[in-house]
Amino acid sequence: MIVMKFGGTSVGGTAPIRNAISIIQEKLDQQPIVVVSAMSKVTDLLYRIASCAANCEEAKVTELVEELRNRHIEVAEELMVDSVANMLPAISSVNELCDELERFAKAVSAIGELSPRSQAIIVSHGELLSSTIIGYAMKAQGIDTEWVDARKMIVTDDNNLLKGEPITATIQKTVANTIAPLLEAHKTVITQGFIASTANGCPSILGRGGSDYTASLIGMAMDASAIEIWTDVDGVLTADPRKVANARRLDKISFEEAAEMAHFGAKVLHPMTIEPAVRKNIPIYVLNSLKPSCQGTVILQDTQIADGVKSVSYKEHITVINIFSMKMINTSGFLGRVFKVFSDNGISVDLISTSEANISVTIDDTQETDQLVAHLSEFAEVVMDSGKAQISIVGKNLPATPHLTEKVLGALGGTSTYMISQGATDINLSIVVDRKDMDTTIAAIHHALFQ
Repeated sequence: MIVMKFGGTSVGGTAPIRNAISIIQEKLDQQPIVVVSAMSKVTDLLYRIASCAANCEEAKVTELVEELRNRHIEVAEELMVDSVANMLPAISSVNELCDELERFAKAVSAIGELSPRSQAIIVSHGELLSSTIIGYAMKAQGIDTEWVDARKMIVTDDNNLLKGEPITATIQKTVANTIAPLLEAHKTVITQGFIASTANGCPSILGRGGSDYTASLIGMAMDASAIEIWTDVDGVLTADPRKVANARRLDKISFEEAAEMAHFGAKVLHPMTIEPAVRKNIPIYVLNSLKPSCQGTVILQDTQIADGVKSVSYKEHITVINIFSMKMINTSGFLGRVFKVFSDNGISVDLISTSEANISVTIDDTQETDQLVAHLSEFAEVVMDSGKAQISIVGKNLPATPHLTEKVLGALGGTSTYMISQGATDINLSIVVDRKDMDTTIAAIHHALFQ
C-alpha cells in the first residue's frame, strides 16, 4: 500500500487531473491512498473570499464564489464529458459546496469579524472541491473510488486552528479505522490534504503547504511502503531552478537533509512532512506528475546516503537581531533569560551566534517584534537589521567535505556577510547577506560547489 499526494499544479486543471488519474491507474496494484491539494491558485482565492467577508464586501464575496464555482464546473464537465452519470453528481456537489461557502462567508460579513475558525472553514473548501471532482473522474475511468473526509481522520490540537498541531496517537487510530476496511474491500481511497479538525470537531488546517504533511501522517498511520509526493518538478534539486538555471536533480537524500532543506527555504516539501515518515522509516519519493517516467528523488535513512553537499537553499526577508549587554560576561542564565523573551512572544529563531557580550539571531520579517524588542531592551541593547537573506548549504557530514569553507567563502567575493553559522548536526552551513545580493550569491556558491 502506498500514499500518493498530488499538489495544486498536478491537479490544476483538466489536463493535469487526467494525467494524475493515469498515474494512479498504473499503481492500482499497490493499493494507493490518494491525497489531493486544492487546484492551483484556489487557496489564494479562498483567502481573498475570507478577507472580503471580514471587510463586509458581500458583493465581492458573491463574485469570487462564482469564479470558484465556474472554474470547478468547467473542469468537471471537461473531465467527464463521456460520463454524464458521474458528471451530474460532481456538478451538483460543486454547487452545494459553493452555495454553502457563499452563505457562510456572507454570515461572516454580516457579523464583520473573521475568527480563525471561520477562516479555517472557508479555506477548507478548495480541497473539498478538488477531491470531489477528482473522485468522480476516477470513477468515470473505472476506478472503484471511495471519497473520505480528512477532517474525520486528521485531528489537531486547538491552540492555533490555522496551523494545527496533529495529535499523532489519535490519527493513527482514526486513519486505520477509516481506511483499512476500504482497502480490504479493494476500494481506492481519495481524501484531502491540508484540512483537519480538533478533537471536539472544530475545523482546523495544517497551514499552507500542509497537504504533504497529511500524506505523511496517513502513510505513518497505515504503515505505507512508500509516500509519493507528485509535484511539477523532477525531484529535489541542488538549488531553486528560478535562481540557478543549471540546478541538478538529486537521486537520493537523507531524511535529515530533506528536513533541513525544507526548514531553510526549499519549497518542494512542507517542513513537517519528514517526521511522520521517519517514525516508520517510510521512503518518500518526490516525483514530477508532468514527467512520470523521471525517477525523481527518494528520501531515505541517513545510513543509505553518501557524505557531501546536496543543495544550496535560501530564505528571503530575514531580520538580524543583535542583543548586546556587558551583563552577559561570565554570567550564567543570561541566554536563558533572552530566549525566554523570544518564547513568551512566540518568536521562532533560525540562526544563533554568540560572542562574549553579544547574541545575534535571525528571524523571519513576517513576525511581529515590537513587544519582543521592548522586553529585551529592559536588560540589553537591541539593534534590528532588516533587509537580509539567509543562504544555507545543506549536506551530510559537511565538516569533512574537502575545501567546503574555502569554496563558499571564495564565492562570496566582496559580498557583505552578517553572520555565518555551522549547524550542530553537521548538515548545514548558513550565511546571512543583504537581500539585494542574494540571487548572485546563491548562483556563485552553487557554481563553486557543483561545477
